[in-house]
Amino acid sequence: MMNRRTLLAALSMPFLMGIFPALAANGVRLNPNTATSAQLTSVPGVSAALAKTIRAQRPFATMIEFNNLLRQTLSAQEAEAIYVKLFIPINLNTASRDEIGLIPGMSSRMVREFLEYRPYTDIGEFNREIGKYVDDEEVARLRSYVTL
Repeated sequence: MMNRRTLLAALSMPFLMGIFPALAANGVRLNPNTATSAQLTSVPGVSAALAKTIRAQRPFATMIEFNNLLRQTLSAQEAEAIYVKLFIPINLNTASRDEIGLIPGMSSRMVREFLEYRPYTDIGEFNREIGKYVDDEEVARLRSYVTL
């Protein structure tokens, strides 16, 4: 269950992103299902034409769908570079192997580790289990791509 502070942060993020699109370029990952045109084009590698296509094709049910759209015009390396700033959070307990593999920097070993510890009961369990393989900074980075 969310506490008030977490709920307030979650509810205020779309509002803040609407006022401060530059935040997307400074460390806040955008969701392609909710990002404005200005936010999309602030992501390196997303042209105005690609932003228009993204907006026309959404909502994307999964990162696989979003990846399929990007891969129509971009290489795997170009798409992965975009995923650093633009990503649909994946559900730890239901995401496919391929979907987990779309997280930038994922190795096949880490994909196996994500899958091995299912089902996750809370994000603390994810932190503990994945923390056996990578340092705290990498756990935090990986955690920013997932949800329960």
